[in-house]
Amino acid sequence: MQKLPVGIQTFSQIVKNNYIYIDKTEEAYELIDGAGKYFFLSRPRRFGKSLFLDTLKEIFEGNKELFKGLYIYDKYDFEKYPVIKIDWAGDFKTLDSTYEVAYKILEDNQKRLGIDCPRDDSPSICFNRLIQETYEKYQKPVVILIDEYDKPILDNIENTKRALENRDFLRSFYVMMKSNDAYIKFAFLTGISKFSKASIFSGLNNLTDISLMKKFGNICGYTHEDLKKSFSDYTKDVDLDKVKEWYNGYYFLKDKIYNPFDILQFFANDKLFKNYWWESGNPYFLIELIKKNHYFLPKLSNLKVDDSILSTFEVDKIKIEVLLYQAGYLTIDRVEMTPFEMIEYRLRLPNKEIKLSFNNMLIQLFNQDAPNSQIRANIYNYLLNADMEGLKETLTTLFASIPYNNYIKNEISSYEGFYASVIYVYLQSLGIEIIGEDVTNKGRIDLTLFIKDKIYIIEFKVVKDVGLSDKDLENSALKQIKERNYHQKYRQKASSQNIQIYLVGIEFSQKEKNIKSLEWERV
Repeated sequence: MQKLPVGIQTFSQIVKNNYIYIDKTEEAYELIDGAGKYFFLSRPRRFGKSLFLDTLKEIFEGNKELFKGLYIYDKYDFEKYPVIKIDWAGDFKTLDSTYEVAYKILEDNQKRLGIDCPRDDSPSICFNRLIQETYEKYQKPVVILIDEYDKPILDNIENTKRALENRDFLRSFYVMMKSNDAYIKFAFLTGISKFSKASIFSGLNNLTDISLMKKFGNICGYTHEDLKKSFSDYTKDVDLDKVKEWYNGYYFLKDKIYNPFDILQFFANDKLFKNYWWESGNPYFLIELIKKNHYFLPKLSNLKVDDSILSTFEVDKIKIEVLLYQAGYLTIDRVEMTPFEMIEYRLRLPNKEIKLSFNNMLIQLFNQDAPNSQIRANIYNYLLNADMEGLKETLTTLFASIPYNNYIKNEISSYEGFYASVIYVYLQSLGIEIIGEDVTNKGRIDLTLFIKDKIYIIEFKVVKDVGLSDKDLENSALKQIKERNYHQKYRQKASSQNIQIYLVGIEFSQKEKNIKSLEWERV
C-alpha cells in the first residue's frame, strides 16, 4: 500500500519512499521538448506547483532512474544541466528583509553549484553573476526554476506601499534573465497571480503563459480518474460522488480537478469532510476589499469576465474578481465567444468546500452573533412553501440582529447592494441556485432564485422615509418588476415544467436599517 505524500514536495523523496505520485511527466516533456524557452504557470496555493517544479529539477539534473515507469523515462535523453532554483519563502515585511531572503536563496544555490559569489551591491547583481559564473564553470546553459515568484508581493497585498516596493525589487531581479538570455537553457516560473509583463517581467516578451493552455490544464491537481485509480486503497467505503461535490470542480480548460491538498488531508484525517484547503490559508483580506468597494456579492453567482481580466493583476488597481479567481476562490465554469469574437469566461465557486466556507465568512462579516443556523433553516422552508409573511418576519429578525456599528463610518445604510448581499450569502450558504443581476431585455433582476418547483424574481430598493407616501414606498420595487416584465424570461419554462413564479419587491428603510415592506404576487 503506497503512502500518502502529505506535505511532501520533493520528487525524489516521493519516488524513493513509495509515496503515491500522479504522473505529470508527460506535461513536463511537452514543455521541455516543445517550442519556447521561458514559461509561466499560475495556479492557486497548495496546488502542486512546487512538486512539479522539483520534478523539472530532477529531469534537468539527469536523474533518469527516478523516472523509471513514468511517461518521460524512455522519451527524453536526460542530459544534465546546472539548475538555479529559487523558492521565495521567508519574511518580506520590509525591503531589507526581502533582500536578506534573496541573498540567502542565492547563497544556497552558490553552495550547491560550487560557485563563489560574495555579496554585491544588490541581490539582482548577485543573481546576474550567479547565472554567468555557473555557465562559465559548467560550460552549459543554465536552467532557472522560480517557485512562487510573486510571494514577496502577495504577502503584503494589504500594504500597497510595501507591495509596490517588493514589486519594483522583483522587476530588477527578474530582468537579469533577459540580459543573460545567451546563458539560459530553460526557465520556468510559478505563482498565484499573473502580473502584467510591463510591471514585473520587463523585457521578457517571449515569456509563454501556459496557465490556460488546454494541454496543460491538468499540469497540477488530481482528476477524478486519478482518485479512483491511484487512491483505490483509500477509497474503499467512500462515497466518491460526495468527495467530488466537496472538493472537485477546479477547471483550467481540460478536466475538472481536485486540489491535492484537500484530497491528501481528507484521507489522512479518517475521511472526514472538512474545509481543509480553506483553513490552510487566510482569505480574510478579501473582506476588507469587499467592504471598501461596496461589492455587490450576488454578482458572484453570475460572473462573466473577459480574457484580459484573468491575465493581469496590479497591486495598486486590485480587481476583486481577479483576486478571487487567481487565489482559487472562483474557477472557470465555461468559455463563451461574444458576437465580436472576443473570449469571455463564466466564473463560479468551484465546490461545496468553497461555497460553505466563503459564505460563512461573509455571514460573519455581517453579523458574528446571529443564530445563523435557525435563520437559514427558516429562510429555506419559507421559500420552499412560498410563505412570504414568514420570510418577511425572518429577514426582519436577521437585519435587526446586525449590530449598529456595522453601519457607522460609512454610507452602507443607503447602499441597496448591502441588503441584497446579506440575503444572497444566506441563500448561497443553503445551496439554493441563484442568479445575481440576471439580465433581461428590459434590465437586470437583482436576484433570481430557483428552489424546487418555484422561481422567485426579487428586486430591492432603499428608501429615505421622507418625501414619499406609504403607497409609493410599498409598491415601488414590485412595481418595477411588473413594469419591466422581468418574469417574462421564465414564463415558457414555468408553463412547460409546471413551475410557479413569484414576484417579490423588498423595500429597506435607510433610517431603520431594516425591511419597511415586502410585497409579492404570484404570476
